[in-house]
Amino acid sequence: MNAITATAADIPETPTRGLWADAWRRVFRNRLALFMSLIVLLYVLVALFVAFGWLANDWDQSVGGSYEPPSTTNMLGTDIFGLSVLRKTLYGTKISMTVALVAALISLAIGVPLGAMAGYFRGIVDEIIVWIYSTLSSIPGLLLVMAFAFVLKDKSLFGQPLRGITVVYLALGLTSWVGICRLIRGEVIKHKQRDYVAAARAYGCPRWRIILLHLIPNVSHLILIDFSLRFVGFIHAEVILSFLGLGVKDEPSWGVMIDDARLELSRDVWWQMAAATAAIFVVSLALNIVSDALRDALDPKLRE
Repeated sequence: MNAITATAADIPETPTRGLWADAWRRVFRNRLALFMSLIVLLYVLVALFVAFGWLANDWDQSVGGSYEPPSTTNMLGTDIFGLSVLRKTLYGTKISMTVALVAALISLAIGVPLGAMAGYFRGIVDEIIVWIYSTLSSIPGLLLVMAFAFVLKDKSLFGQPLRGITVVYLALGLTSWVGICRLIRGEVIKHKQRDYVAAARAYGCPRWRIILLHLIPNVSHLILIDFSLRFVGFIHAEVILSFLGLGVKDEPSWGVMIDDARLELSRDVWWQMAAATAAIFVVSLALNIVSDALRDALDPKLRE
């Protein structure tokens, strides 16, 4: 008998999937997460339509009498000034989604570079950054956000006055980077000891290039998970700030609607409170389910 010999070329290649390909495959197989993603997409589209003036741009025009209950003419009724509660709810979607997006980007722009620098350089750089975020994390989060919002209110930045929604952007973004900074620092410390970083050093790559092109891309899945998780928190924080009078005033937002509806409940006018809380509940539930699906798909420990 002739001996059968096999070479490496004769062995069929088994297709492999990377982290991202496998993660998207897992997400697409989760029907509940896909459905909730469509709800989040609907909120995003509403926010875009309102931002470009294609929807609810006439929210400040009266559509009926004061405190009209929901009807076929006004689906969610009217407020004390005869304004449509439905239009105010749609306009509030733009405020909340915009605040959450901008604040999340600000916090990531601060926390990710600082965390990567602390984990890579260690020494005095690490000690200073750890001292800063340890000090901030020792202060209750809501009180810190309120303090920043109060300090920034009616101030100016580069000659531009800070008021309304801009204050909310900065107050949330400047106070919420601690968590992602701590997370990225720990991951970079672990990745710093791996072979691909040693190979980049041996090749002569500068340190900033190693951080930007090697370390941060390898922890980007954690950044995406953190972004999706904190998005909901920023929506709630905007509602709280607007409710307390530290956020948007001249435009309708869900927090302002809830604040206006407090006294209306004693008159059995419930529809403005119900519309705002229902909008918050639906988007919060959808974002939480999508965030859990992303975490389950992207976190290697949970995938195993």
